[in-house]
Amino acid sequence: MEFKSFLVKYGEIGVKGKNRFKFEDALIHQIRLALRKTGADYEIVREHGRIYVDMEDGYDYEDTVDALKRVFGLVTICPVVRFAEKDFEAVKRAAVEYMKQVYGDRKMTFKVFTRRIDKSYPGTSETISADLGEVILNGCPNLKVDVKNPEIPLHVEIRNEGVSIYSISIPGPGGMPVGTNGRAMLLLSGGIDSPVAGYMIAKRGVLIEAVYFHAPPYTSERAKQKVVELAKLVSRYAGPVNLHIVNFTDIQLYIYEKCPHEELTIIMRRYMMRIAEMIARKNGSKALITGESIGQVASQTVDSLVSTNEVCTMPVFRPLIGFDKLEIIERSEQIGTYETSIEPYEDCCTIFVAKHPVTHPDAERIRKSEESLGERINELVQEAVRTKERILCEM
Repeated sequence: MEFKSFLVKYGEIGVKGKNRFKFEDALIHQIRLALRKTGADYEIVREHGRIYVDMEDGYDYEDTVDALKRVFGLVTICPVVRFAEKDFEAVKRAAVEYMKQVYGDRKMTFKVFTRRIDKSYPGTSETISADLGEVILNGCPNLKVDVKNPEIPLHVEIRNEGVSIYSISIPGPGGMPVGTNGRAMLLLSGGIDSPVAGYMIAKRGVLIEAVYFHAPPYTSERAKQKVVELAKLVSRYAGPVNLHIVNFTDIQLYIYEKCPHEELTIIMRRYMMRIAEMIARKNGSKALITGESIGQVASQTVDSLVSTNEVCTMPVFRPLIGFDKLEIIERSEQIGTYETSIEPYEDCCTIFVAKHPVTHPDAERIRKSEESLGERINELVQEAVRTKERILCEM
């Protein structure tokens, strides 16, 4: 059967009270951004708590579904048959034709679920369901009724505007529409974790920007392109991502020269957080995002995280903090970033890591070590921020 419409259902938006329409507007905007990439012509119709996407002839069904499955805020995507004629004979004919075209001669069980939103329509939801069930049984002898656990839940909605019939429910990503919960800056590396962290915060409606610390010639141009590709992959869900590329080489070399080598990792991380916060403030972000998970590496012990947090005044979101590596890998595979993340191009953190990094840094000692950097480090930080490159990443 060739479906011409989709009923897209949301979840949390429905409990937003008087603000619900603002969230619906944001959701519709994200749907438009997603469908723009398919090249198809469509119309979005909003009807009393329902949002429909009506497609024009010649659209690609699979491309459209794939695009909608990446729109945060959508819980379910239902291919639907819609028609204006509400005469019950027309509804019965449409229901039988729907079941024949979608399920053919397969032996399956079904149950009719009717929603009679138009209260002037004759009958009750229960009697309409019973009458439609009888007609379907007569017209489709391969189908049987199962009121407890049907294989086919046939939904019939009778509204003021017309009738909708659907039975297929495709899971959406859930969450909240991007842009409804502010903006945050993601510290994006070339690894597995940070793209997943960005995805998870974007799922809560946060608009994502990203910063990447590049260290040429110690990290290659290919390593940079790998991060650009990861930002593009995240943008399939989060929308266009502004990626800020910071040349971190001079800062790293200076820290390497002046500070104890076992403290390199934590001190470099502290300066990354400082720089990320500076860029975030200039771009209207209200928080930082990292892919840190407790105990995964030396810079992610509780003591190390405390030391890192010390240099930030913004909140730092760490959505993976309690995940183990296998859980993070599984999520990265689901969102399509894993294969790019494991490409063998190292980032600046792995190039300059100490052989025996401190895992329980003493805050006072770290601050003392940073004093040896003097004013020169502030000059280097300002220069790194001034000369950063910005790339708009989108698929």
